[in-house]
Amino acid sequence: MILSAKEVVKVLLTREFITQKKITELLSEKSGKKYSPEAFSRKLSNGTITYNEVAMIADILGYEIKIEPKREV
Repeated sequence: MILSAKEVVKVLLTREFITQKKITELLSEKSGKKYSPEAFSRKLSNGTITYNEVAMIADILGYEIKIEPKREV
């Protein structure tokens, strides 16, 4: 199953009990760029969140993104 960036972010936030408001605060601190909850929500809804933003969210929450070759079944 392939998840969209939106679904990945929502899963991570749910697993870590973090609100969108809190993640925008943490993203703002880490990146030095202002993120508002409203703009962040629009990025998720419109599918315009970047790989770097998803990677930053994963890092903030203690996750890493791995790309591995497919295993043949």
